[in-house]
Amino acid sequence: MGSFNGFPKETFEFFEKLKLNNSKDWFQANRGEYDEFVKKPSEQFVVEMGELLQVLAPRINAIPKVNQSLFRINRDTRFSKDKSPYKTNLGIWFWEGERKRMECSGFYFHYEDGKIMLGTGVYVFQKELLGLYRDAVVDKKLGRELKRVSNKMSEKGYEIGRKHYKRIPQGYDVSHENADFLLFKGLTAMIEEDISPEIHSSAILDHVFEHFRNMQPIHGWLIKALVTVRIV
Repeated sequence: MGSFNGFPKETFEFFEKLKLNNSKDWFQANRGEYDEFVKKPSEQFVVEMGELLQVLAPRINAIPKVNQSLFRINRDTRFSKDKSPYKTNLGIWFWEGERKRMECSGFYFHYEDGKIMLGTGVYVFQKELLGLYRDAVVDKKLGRELKRVSNKMSEKGYEIGRKHYKRIPQGYDVSHENADFLLFKGLTAMIEEDISPEIHSSAILDHVFEHFRNMQPIHGWLIKALVTVRIV
């Protein structure tokens, strides 16, 4: 597959052109450009970042295929007013666990409109996992650890999750010190940055990996809460 030497400038130029020409005819006419400058370097990035991530997550899944580590460029327009057929962003996902890939915690790389967003965690919990997460939030040991690691992430400039629900779920103490976490529908740590020249070289691997290393405590907490530990 070859070694990863950064995303070429043509990667980002392709998405700029796609925003202006978001049609099946244009995409098919420029499919070779997509394969060469978007898909190929993304596959190489998956392989090499996957090797680095084994230090943080030994069972990491880094599979350089579409609908695995590479998100589809095709949009699901069935329930959207926007019928544009293609996404104008790049999404790459590394996950750890035996569940379906989007039910597992993992590490995410996203490019859109001149910025990269890096994250870890679970964006939306499925029903079973939501229950496990909430029990872990109020567990004496795990709850204390979540508070500690989330505070540490915030101090380093990472955004922790987002509140979604307006009320504490039934059966949980509204006065619990971790009650705010019960309003989350997912648990993530994220950071957004402007792209820098190093994105065009292999140096971007070390840059992204350093952020993933900083965010690993959230991932590690989720692995314990949702996979290893079963709260009863």
